[in-house]
Amino acid sequence: MMAASGPATTSQRGAREVATLAGGCFWCLEAVYTELGGVERVDSGYAGGVVPNPSYEDVCTGQTGHAEVVQVTFDPAKISYRQLLEIFFTIHDPTTLNQQGADVGTQYRSAIFYHDERQHREAESVVREITDAGLWRGRIVTEIAPLAAFYPAEEYHRDYFKRNPTAGYCRAVIAPKVAKFRAKFTPQLRAP
Repeated sequence: MMAASGPATTSQRGAREVATLAGGCFWCLEAVYTELGGVERVDSGYAGGVVPNPSYEDVCTGQTGHAEVVQVTFDPAKISYRQLLEIFFTIHDPTTLNQQGADVGTQYRSAIFYHDERQHREAESVVREITDAGLWRGRIVTEIAPLAAFYPAEEYHRDYFKRNPTAGYCRAVIAPKVAKFRAKFTPQLRAP
């Protein structure tokens, strides 16, 4: 397992930025964000907990406090942090506490782990706008917190949907989510 990484800033990444998002199973988020133009890398992992270097099995117990997350490295000249957040709020249900569909537990919570104050303000702003617009029937329960550490998931989680398209979970949960995303965000998709 790789060591934890702290918040990456634009100055550390040159002209690149990093967003860390939790919206249920990281396989679902990774499958969507890897298709976006301007996104250069998507890493599944764990954040928001108290146990250093947790394993997938540790996180699944719900006892570590971690959420399954993706770290999205992107070019802000091609896609903005705000756009990533707007997509985030359409590909998962931000009104269900510690649950996405049949995935239940704190590891499946909705969360935005911000890397700096600008991201913090942007996240708060997007949540206010979505709430004011009444886009969701329930109250948005998305946690907005500073990123303390990111722990990369085990290698077998990388590109899970791409490598396992016929697996039951991929067919039943991820494929419909990706299809809905593609239909709604066609202009933002990565060029073939």
